[in-house]
Amino acid sequence: MFQGIRKSVLWIKLTHWEYWSFHALYAPLYPYWIWLCIRARTSFFINTANPLIKNGGFLMESKKEIYDLIPLEYYPKTLLVEPGSDFEYIIHQIKDLGLEYPLIAKPDIGMRGIAVKKIICLDELKEYASKNKMAYLIQSFVSYEREVGIFYVRLPYESKGKITGIVSKEFLNLTGDGQSTVLALMQKNERSILQIPYFEKFEPKTLTKVIAKDEVLLLSPYGNHARGAKFIDITELNSPGLTDAINQICLQIPEFYFGRLDIKFQDWESLCQGKHLSIIELNGAGSEPTHIYDPKHSVFFAWAEIIRHWKLLQQISIYNHRNQKIPYMGWKKGIQMLKDNHQYIQRLEASQ
Repeated sequence: MFQGIRKSVLWIKLTHWEYWSFHALYAPLYPYWIWLCIRARTSFFINTANPLIKNGGFLMESKKEIYDLIPLEYYPKTLLVEPGSDFEYIIHQIKDLGLEYPLIAKPDIGMRGIAVKKIICLDELKEYASKNKMAYLIQSFVSYEREVGIFYVRLPYESKGKITGIVSKEFLNLTGDGQSTVLALMQKNERSILQIPYFEKFEPKTLTKVIAKDEVLLLSPYGNHARGAKFIDITELNSPGLTDAINQICLQIPEFYFGRLDIKFQDWESLCQGKHLSIIELNGAGSEPTHIYDPKHSVFFAWAEIIRHWKLLQQISIYNHRNQKIPYMGWKKGIQMLKDNHQYIQRLEASQ
C-alpha cells in the first residue's frame, strides 16, 4: 500500500512545481544571482541587508536573537532551551515565564518546519527534550486561527517601507465520513497524500483512526508549506491601513529592512490596525516571497517574483555597505556558513 503512496507522492511532486525541491526551483535563477554578486563586487552581500541579525537572516540565524529585537507585545512568550539542559530546570523556567499548555517547541535555528511540534502535555515535552541535542525554543501556542505571511521591504534611506506580497495560509485538515480511516481520507487529496510518509513515520496511530461524520480533524496546525499548508496569494488585499500598521511594527525592529513576517491574527480588521496579532516568525535575507506558492501561479510568475525580491535585497545590502560602512561577509566566512547550514540540517533531520 505504502509503495503505491510513494509513487503517487513522486508523481504529484513532478507535475506540480510548487512541490519541487529548492534547487530544482531555483537552479534556472542561479546565473542571475551570480550577476547580482558581480554587481555588488562580493559573493556574500546578504549579511548587510539586516545588520543586527546574524548573516542578515540568510542562514544559521537564531530565532531567539531575532525575537529579542521585536517589542515583547508582538510575539509569543518564548523560552530558549540550551543543549543538555536539565529537564527539571526547564520545567522551572516554564513556570517562571508563565507558559501553559499547549506549547509550541521548535529549533532555535529552524528550517522549513523541521522538528516543530505542538506540545499538549508534560510527557510530550519530556519526549521532545530527550530527542533534541540542539538549542530549541518553547513558546506559548498562539490560538488565533488565521495566519498570513507578509513580505516587508524598506530602503534604508526611506522612512516608510512597503508590502511586496501577502500569503494566506490554509491549514491541512480532513472532514470525516464516519467510515473511512484517516489514511483513506488522506489518499483522496493530493496535498494530504504528500503528508502520509510523515504520518507513517511519526504518527502511525493517527492513520488508523476513523473520524466521525462531518467532524473536522486538523492534521497540521503549522502554517508551513512543507507541513501541508495551502498558500493563497492575497496580495491584492493590501491597503494603506495594513501597510501603515506593518510599517509601524517594523520600524520598532532595529535595522530591519528586508524579510517576511509570519503572523497569526484574530481578524482582518484588527490586523490592519496592528492589533490582536502575534509574530510567530520573522525571517530575514533568506526569506522567500511565499505568495508565489499559490497553486494558481505559474513557475514563471514565481521566478519573476524571486528575481524582483533578490534585486531589492541587493539594493538594500549595497546601500548599507556603502553608506553605513557595514562590511560584507568575507568569502571564507560565507563558505563556512553554507557548510554549517548543511551539517545543521543533517543533524536536525537525524534527530527526528
